[in-house]
Amino acid sequence: MFKDLSQGIKISIARSITTSFEQYMISIEWDEKRFSMQNFVNEWRDYINNHSSWFNQISDEMKENPQFHEELADKINVAIEKIFTEEPTEAQIEEINSLQKELKAEVSYSCKMEAKYVIDKMKEQLKKKQSN
Repeated sequence: MFKDLSQGIKISIARSITTSFEQYMISIEWDEKRFSMQNFVNEWRDYINNHSSWFNQISDEMKENPQFHEELADKINVAIEKIFTEEPTEAQIEEINSLQKELKAEVSYSCKMEAKYVIDKMKEQLKKKQSN
């Protein structure tokens, strides 16, 4: 079923998974102990209902088909696996190292998306520190 979708819809589905996963992980501050696949799926479902055009482009029949749901679950798992295995860029590593020195703090991160989160959080901390 999934393979029958247009390339544009497939890309939109992948993007919706990635975007909602990033939003979910930010909401739990990248704390793996707080991660819940069910909570993520609920957030993704909310995202596709309110922010994705692809959801309205597929038929209700397809949306109700258990095979389609299995294929979506597989797509979610593949997307999450890809996120967790994507290495931080050299620029991200250098920026984190620099921010750690400025803030005199050690942070851990394991993937490119988490590195982005860490950089954003550390920049916020630095701004607060400089404004005090």
